[in-house]
Amino acid sequence: MSISKCLLGGLFYLSILVSCTGTKKTEQIEAPIVPMEDFFRNPTNAYFVLSPSGNQIAFTKPINKRMNVFVTKIGSGDTSQITFLTDRDVAGYFWKSDYQIVYIKDNGGDENFHLYAVDVLTKTQKDLTPFPKVNVQIVDDLEDREDEILIGMNKENAELFDVYRLNIKTGSLVMEAKNPGGVSDWITDHNGVIRAAVQSDGVNNVMLYRNDAKTPFKQVLRTSFKESVSPLFFTFDNKYVYATSNLNRDKAAIVKFDIANGKEMEELFSHPEVDVNMLEYSRKRKVLTAISYNTAKMEMKFLDAVTESIYKKLQNKLGTKYEIYIAGHNRNEDKYLVRTISDRSLGTTYFYDVAKDELTKIVDRAPWLNETQMCEMKPITYRTSDGISINGYLTLPIGVSSKNLPLIVNPHGGPWARDEWGWNPEVQFLANRGYAVLQINFRGSTGYGRKFWEMGFKQWGKTMQNDITEGVNWLVKEGIADPKRIGIYGGSYGGYATLAGLTFTPDLYACGVDYVGVSNLFTFMKTVPPYWKPFMQMMYEMVGDPQKDSVLLRDASPLFHVDKIKAPLFIAQGANDPRVNKAESDQIVEALKKRGVKIEYMVKDNEGHGFQNEENQFDFYGAMEIFLAKNLGGRILVKNP
Repeated sequence: MSISKCLLGGLFYLSILVSCTGTKKTEQIEAPIVPMEDFFRNPTNAYFVLSPSGNQIAFTKPINKRMNVFVTKIGSGDTSQITFLTDRDVAGYFWKSDYQIVYIKDNGGDENFHLYAVDVLTKTQKDLTPFPKVNVQIVDDLEDREDEILIGMNKENAELFDVYRLNIKTGSLVMEAKNPGGVSDWITDHNGVIRAAVQSDGVNNVMLYRNDAKTPFKQVLRTSFKESVSPLFFTFDNKYVYATSNLNRDKAAIVKFDIANGKEMEELFSHPEVDVNMLEYSRKRKVLTAISYNTAKMEMKFLDAVTESIYKKLQNKLGTKYEIYIAGHNRNEDKYLVRTISDRSLGTTYFYDVAKDELTKIVDRAPWLNETQMCEMKPITYRTSDGISINGYLTLPIGVSSKNLPLIVNPHGGPWARDEWGWNPEVQFLANRGYAVLQINFRGSTGYGRKFWEMGFKQWGKTMQNDITEGVNWLVKEGIADPKRIGIYGGSYGGYATLAGLTFTPDLYACGVDYVGVSNLFTFMKTVPPYWKPFMQMMYEMVGDPQKDSVLLRDASPLFHVDKIKAPLFIAQGANDPRVNKAESDQIVEALKKRGVKIEYMVKDNEGHGFQNEENQFDFYGAMEIFLAKNLGGRILVKNP
């Protein structure tokens, strides 16, 4: 019996998988080695967006290795390039009208994003926020106003984002709302009026509300940061809001909320296992359409017959092999962009004409990858020694026995995030090289309720790390992982977990790769971006207070325990990283060099928190491929590793 037939529903236990794989011998053909660049190269065409009228489609494609925006008129075949960036990719963009596109870009990974407008016809570019060391956020794109948008900027105070009304044609800025301190989210109604805000003093959240643009804000709800009511959007009459809430419950639910009086009215949907926080609606028809949430995979609950019918028609045309989702639509909601995706494919983008019930293929996202050579990402669950159920994913290389494999543990960043099922180029790259890849949603990960999240408070390097360790030991016990060939690789918090793994369990790992990870919790706390500073009290409660918890933080900081590291280590860092300062990597590299520990260190001067430019990604993953092959014996495409 093949591994794929051992699945029991969504989740499975490895004991089942192991017993199944041993029942019958079948001919196994190892997948060919796919060039590293094929996993990480820019897609030929990506990020398609329909214009408001639905007559044009914008998309990005690489020009001289940088993702730029192009526009094509549907049915004409005419395509024109409208951005001409050479230093960085377009980080994000949207149509403001059929003649204007707005995009954002930072400088060398510093995350101080500027907002630009480009005229589709003349290709004239304009930097709308030409201010040094200032970051911009989109508050409301004001869909019904062709020339205006609401943006947040920390122009007057680096720690606070005020709201400005921006005219994208003239560049004029008018302050719309002054940040009174600690406001992290501004919420507009369907008329584009700022009606609510979420404020924090670091440990408490305050919801502010006003009836109209001229009325002062008033406090309507105060909660601990552990509790939350997060407004999603106003009801269609602009009286109430739909929100996600974990008040008086463990798992966040979708609720209808009387924001003027700070009271929940009704629960629309909840799930017993996971948080639910995604609600969609039709702006044209003024109805709620669907709720989506992540268990082992993405699931949807339809709230509207029209939307459900569209998805059923798409599924009839595309089958059930891939996940299908609507990636965008025009203002009239009769023309859609549709995406397919799976764990083994970046899928395809389609154009769907509702009136004609006609689906037209636009492009495969990565046609150079053969999905039959990619590996299945399987949801898994295991129980820790203290009785906690941990979810994650296991990806095994195809064409080889699932016994005594070299293993890469890949803890996610955040740490207040979670791994999800789907296409992951890093996982596929590593599995193609012959490694089993384990992703773990350790305690402290989000999406599994408040209790599970709070279990990670002040547990960096402790029970959070123990969950990772026990996952590794579990795979060893099941005979899947070779105990002598285990590596750990992660970015951001995952980089910290890599250093913690090599430090606190030095006999477990044969090597580690730390990608922009934290090494010293004291210096990390001092070098965060200025707009994080209003939330430092919350960070102190979640991670540890440098004064009150100095012993805890020192005990959890790998830098102070480098004498325990004995496995080879590869560190990669962006020089302009605003979240995990370069000093985090410099410190531990210097300390290890003094001890004579073998270490490889890669720094990219034009990158920040993770490498974005294609050539830098190639350098990093190419070096990682060689490093892992040397220390774990995985496959490699180049000679003489």
